[in-house]
Amino acid sequence: MFDTMTLTKAVAALCGTFLFFLFGAWAAESLYHTGGGHGDHAQAYVIEVDDAGAEPEEVVEVDFGPILAAADPASGESIFGKKCAACHTVNGADKTGPHLDGSFDRDIGSVAGFGYSGILTELEGNWTADALNHFLEKPKGFAPGTKMTFAGFKKIDERADVIAYLQSLSN
Repeated sequence: MFDTMTLTKAVAALCGTFLFFLFGAWAAESLYHTGGGHGDHAQAYVIEVDDAGAEPEEVVEVDFGPILAAADPASGESIFGKKCAACHTVNGADKTGPHLDGSFDRDIGSVAGFGYSGILTELEGNWTADALNHFLEKPKGFAPGTKMTFAGFKKIDERADVIAYLQSLSN
């Protein structure tokens, strides 16, 4: 049969649960609400900075020649093995990136059969020490739109060592 007391308890439980969640939401809003929406508000605090509003410092170009002359090809080989070998080889076989043996002074984007980014095939010139330095510093800055995902070498000494290593492979 039909028991009205059970039905009443079930309805009361649902109403009680609804009220509990409603009250909980109201209490949370009251506790954590900080103010009136998206209007203008005074800044809570200001951090003073000595050079606020100052002109950005001028970037100083470094003469790369002496740094390259002091570079260590053996160190460059080690760096190449750690940071470049995942995508490049020096044995004439292409991987994700083109092979880099013979790349020093080679035309940019000229490995036959490799599918370069459009930007690299459009660039004029050869992979000179200066071009490699700028490319390895920030590939997407040198060739915006390149498929190369490597962020670049921040340290100029590492770039010089890798370039010296690549140069030694081209001799």
